[in-house]
Amino acid sequence: MTFDHPSIRRLVRLALEEDIGRGDATTTATVSAGIPGRATIVARHPVVVAGLPILRVVFAEAGMGAARTELRVEEGKTVGSDTPIAEIADEAARLLTIERVTLNFLQRMTGVATLTRRYVEAVAGTRAKIVDTRKTVPGWRLLDKYAVAAGGGENHRFGLDDGILIKDNHIVACGGVGAAIERARSGGHRLLRIEVECETMEDVAEALGTGVDVILLDNMAVREIAEAVRRIAGHARVEASGGVTLETARKIAETGVDLVSVGGLTHSAPAADLSMDLELLQ
Repeated sequence: MTFDHPSIRRLVRLALEEDIGRGDATTTATVSAGIPGRATIVARHPVVVAGLPILRVVFAEAGMGAARTELRVEEGKTVGSDTPIAEIADEAARLLTIERVTLNFLQRMTGVATLTRRYVEAVAGTRAKIVDTRKTVPGWRLLDKYAVAAGGGENHRFGLDDGILIKDNHIVACGGVGAAIERARSGGHRLLRIEVECETMEDVAEALGTGVDVILLDNMAVREIAEAVRRIAGHARVEASGGVTLETARKIAETGVDLVSVGGLTHSAPAADLSMDLELLQ
């Protein structure tokens, strides 16, 4: 993913506009312009670092293109408590003005990556891959999914145009699992894979009869998932979803599913505890 994407730049501009407003009243009143400074971004507890490329986007949109940045760690790496992850040299006043926006982006992305890594480690040794969902913060889709990948997870659909996923309400509208799949096959683009959500074993049997590409087992108990995997027997890829937690992910993965989708990666990840420490250079 390129961080030069227009949607990311728009998001950064919006963040700067809402935070700075008509100007940084505190910094303007207390810090003289032109004083050189260095800001160190520090991880206060163990995290998986994600979002470092957003730094240059924030600086560019804030008119700080000349800021000198030294990255102290690599993207996607786990670091311990009180670890410096980046240093930025510029005017002290400007560093103070963009402090919160910079940390907001890094804290959220690092938080998503850190939680994702915990899920990936929970299913290690099984065939299952941890994947995200579209339950992202509005406007943050690219960044949220980038952070999942940085944490070792994989991306599901980026948007509604990125594959056919027939869910319960589509099935209701079409009158059944089989009818929904046939409509998708006749009305969708031939290069798009078709995935269908199944809530019961009867749904699974109906989906198998259509030769669908992926079967999504929604909110099934672990024993039901295991039985569904046995019945599907490799004739379609299998995804498990619905209420997956760190406590249940391993048991679900051990049933033999291919994918475990976790909405919580992006809708409930806690922000990482990062800080920015400033020192003057004169």
